[in-house]
Amino acid sequence: KLKKFWGYNYNQNQKPPPQNQKINLENMDDKKLVKTNINNKRIEIEFRTMFDKKKYSDLYNFLNKNAEDLGEDDKDVYFFILQDKLLKVVNNISKKSATIVLKLNRIGKGSDFEEIEIPIKQKEIEKAVKLFNELNVTENIIHSFQKRHNYIYKGVEIALKFSSEWQYHLELEIMINDKSQKESAERKIKEIAKELEVELMSDDELTKFVKKVENKNKGIIKP
Repeated sequence: KLKKFWGYNYNQNQKPPPQNQKINLENMDDKKLVKTNINNKRIEIEFRTMFDKKKYSDLYNFLNKNAEDLGEDDKDVYFFILQDKLLKVVNNISKKSATIVLKLNRIGKGSDFEEIEIPIKQKEIEKAVKLFNELNVTENIIHSFQKRHNYIYKGVEIALKFSSEWQYHLELEIMINDKSQKESAERKIKEIAKELEVELMSDDELTKFVKKVENKNKGIIKP
């Protein structure tokens, strides 16, 4: 009798295909071979900096002229701030998509943020927020709209942002899949920050700022 394993038909007496083997998924219209690897990691190496409106305008003009423009990326986000992690329900207004994201680190606890991301439908956002509220995962919840524009500059992804909590700010990040790449990624980001003439916030500065924001937003928020 044939059974399905990762969309692949196999005999019950046979071994399933190896985890990293290329297999032909039946539900793919173009029948392309894809590689399955559940162990792939997404680790963001990320730094932040804050500044005034004039610096925001200067950076906007510079990046539009010199960087690869990835376009607008406005988001309406529910942040569930856990003791050592960050859970988000993200409504991407610009891309008309939605995700649940778990960051396995907190801001102010280092530059590396491994992410687990689950796409959902936009119509399911309210249900996802209600679910985490009902589970009472935390009382530290922030609902924030982020005006965001993304760029790639010399291999660094840059998000020029504005929100009511952070005001005018910038995120600089490089995605890696192994922590052995962390040091070189940090070095690259710091080089770009120096070129852009922005001062990256330290872990201590980030911790104090985030704590201040949390104290203003404590409580259950309904969508």
